[in-house]
Amino acid sequence: MNRRTFISTTSAGVAGLAVAPAFAFQQAPAAPPVTKFEELRRGVGMFTGNGGAIGYLVNGDGALAVDSQFMNTAEICVAGLKTRAPKGVQFLINTHHHGDHTGGNKAFLGVQKILGHENCLAWHKKVAEETKTVDQQAYATATFKDVWTEKFGDETVEVRYFGPGHTSGDAVVHFHRANVVHGGDLLFRRIHPRIDGPSGASAVNWVKTLTRLEKDHGNDTIFIFGHGVDNLTRGTRADVTFFRGYLSAAIDHVEAGLKAKKSKDEITKTASLKGFETVAVFNPRLSLENALAAIYDELSK
Repeated sequence: MNRRTFISTTSAGVAGLAVAPAFAFQQAPAAPPVTKFEELRRGVGMFTGNGGAIGYLVNGDGALAVDSQFMNTAEICVAGLKTRAPKGVQFLINTHHHGDHTGGNKAFLGVQKILGHENCLAWHKKVAEETKTVDQQAYATATFKDVWTEKFGDETVEVRYFGPGHTSGDAVVHFHRANVVHGGDLLFRRIHPRIDGPSGASAVNWVKTLTRLEKDHGNDTIFIFGHGVDNLTRGTRADVTFFRGYLSAAIDHVEAGLKAKKSKDEITKTASLKGFETVAVFNPRLSLENALAAIYDELSK
């Protein structure tokens, strides 16, 4: 199954009715989404389905989830967590406001709280109002500015904000004892990232955040990436280093183009970055051209 099939698995069928010389056509049931639970360490795991990777923690206090994908797979995730945690799902964290990370929040209604950065909540509400999807949302019920730390069973969960990156409201979740970090869409594994300038993104500060993650964590840290090539979202510190190098190379490319007084089209119409030729196009939005265009817009201001 390729990446495009994984993201949108639907099929159509034809049914004939032998009542008259006429036929009726109807949509066949959609194929069930492909999902997977993967245990990582000390009760921390990850769930892949339709949207950004969900992280989770299961222990004596119940279950905690990081991000919610879309409703069709969020409901599968919640059901699976309930079988693993007799005390049920208690807590949901949103790493940022994009729909493939918050669209399934309503499946988690009943949790004690939904946590997000204050900017994440503001963008979530703004986008929902603009797209007239307010009735489909479940917003954060608790927010933080810089850092949030909480004990959950025998684990310490730290949620930290490092400034603008993928958006202006990205959170990084660190499960201390398990030594697992969920970076949301601050981490793209071997695919071109989305740099959401209209939502306050900054590629320049994003590089600083990735440098900080490299500094604060060792080779034994497991990183959960928001998205990855072939939907492989488990990564290492070396994968973080690779992505930081990619973003740095993209910034250098745009800066060199600006210095040479090249146009935006000249700068962005580039097949690949030297040393990062293997970075893949995940979908039309996640392309090198779009990443360079967002960086151009940031640097040319």
